[in-house]
Amino acid sequence: MTDLMLSLPEEKDTKAVGPKEILMVTNGDLRESANTNCWPVQEKYEQKLSQVLKEQFGYTLIRAHDINRIRKHGFIASQREGCDVFSGIDPNAPVIVLLTAWQYSHHLASSLAHHQGPILLLANFDGTWPGLVGTLCMAGTLTGLGTNYSRLWSENFDDAFFLESLGTWLHEGQIIHDISYLKEITLTHPMTKTEAARIGWDVGKYILRNKEIIGLFDSYCMGMMNGVFPLKMMVNIGMPIESLSQSALFYEMSQVPDDLCEECLNWYENQGMKFNFGTDEKTELTRSQVLKQCAMLIAMARISKRFGLTSVGVQYQQGLKDLCPASDFAEGAIGSATRFPIPDEDGQIIRPDKPIPCINEVDMGTAIPQTMLYRLLDSLNLPSETTLHDIRWGSEFEGIFYWDFEISGAVPFEHLKGGIRGAKGYRQPAMYFPKGGSTISGQCKSGRFIWARANYQNDDVILHVGTGHAVELPEAEFQRRLNATTSEWPLMNCVLDGVSRDELMAGHQSNHITVAYVDEQYIDDVVDAFVSQALAQNMRVFLAGKGHKDE
Repeated sequence: MTDLMLSLPEEKDTKAVGPKEILMVTNGDLRESANTNCWPVQEKYEQKLSQVLKEQFGYTLIRAHDINRIRKHGFIASQREGCDVFSGIDPNAPVIVLLTAWQYSHHLASSLAHHQGPILLLANFDGTWPGLVGTLCMAGTLTGLGTNYSRLWSENFDDAFFLESLGTWLHEGQIIHDISYLKEITLTHPMTKTEAARIGWDVGKYILRNKEIIGLFDSYCMGMMNGVFPLKMMVNIGMPIESLSQSALFYEMSQVPDDLCEECLNWYENQGMKFNFGTDEKTELTRSQVLKQCAMLIAMARISKRFGLTSVGVQYQQGLKDLCPASDFAEGAIGSATRFPIPDEDGQIIRPDKPIPCINEVDMGTAIPQTMLYRLLDSLNLPSETTLHDIRWGSEFEGIFYWDFEISGAVPFEHLKGGIRGAKGYRQPAMYFPKGGSTISGQCKSGRFIWARANYQNDDVILHVGTGHAVELPEAEFQRRLNATTSEWPLMNCVLDGVSRDELMAGHQSNHITVAYVDEQYIDDVVDAFVSQALAQNMRVFLAGKGHKDE
């Protein structure tokens, strides 16, 4: 052993941070087109933060990594960059992670998990520049990693809540938000003793015995570490993963006959969906793009039957987006009960009149409640279409705060005002999707809904459950919100029962939320059943807000 020599790459020297200095890092996208587009807004908020820290608290903000003048932005744009930045940071220094755009959490998460100093995730609260979405994603990621951190959000970095909370973090190293809106439900709670709860318990036990297999075409999307659960946890709750490759999906698409794709597209047009077709493949939606999406829809359904999947999801953002049009139309259509009758190779129609739950962005934290709700609602002969949404933004209208929930491209047709006839197809933005592809866009219908999201801590799968009501805002107000977010995408405006804006921002563990519409007369029974179903499937359950009869 004495002849062995240790030779490692040279490590960086770490610079000490003074008592009145705060380090700042900012995380970005993997796609350079997004980083350069979002950079001016990030610069603006960096200047605001620096000014507030200096003028209000006497602190100096120090950028921990340089602005890259060649790339024309100062975002950390890969995991390697993030690791290299933190290798040169004093491990005990206070760090603000300032997020004003979508970010890939894995760029920083592994380094933040080893950082010993105070960490603050700070977001702008804006619809166009969704730092709040990225921050919720990073928060859920760090929670799953068992990392101590604080979170904060503000529209302009000047309101009393922001200033008071920032001061607390500077002096105490943490912000403790009130998340008492989340109340744990155990088997001793009265809501688990109802007849509906007994039904839900039976559904949960059925899943444990028979399994609901979730098929994911690649299991990691856009840096969302909070959407990747340990496989043992998925087994423990009776919902194992069938790991599939997007290359297999791409091949299967090539086996779908052209005339079947034409028949599929014609069916949706005859049902009343309006596609905004143009001729320029680079900037406009074309018929050929949607035909390829029809091939994807058919391929997804055939593979789902072949593997016995209850639900299915496509990663799509990296790799597949460079080969074919976006998956959104296929995802929304497969998740609808009103669906083109898709034949298997022998001509038998696949799962007629029933949705195949689509796990958008292969997020296991939404795969769990989406698949559970499908099985529960279907067993009760209730509409069983589900979707996830981004918690994208929100603002007041006539004295009421309405959330803007918006998914990247498509919802089941049953969630839209007017159904298929209310759906419009627009090209996915070229900045993200070079091959185009149609969205399923429109205003989501009014009505009551149940919402949920799963996360994990230690060895537990934790399910947050609540209710809400969606509204159809006046056209001008709806359009204002649509223009402030992503106008090609479907938008749900809603209120969460008994949960305020700041409570959700403080306690939610994801940028995503799962919703399923439930008629008013059934909503309390469905919540009772769903909570008991989750308990039967070995989850910890927290009821959110005051939307239930027992709260």
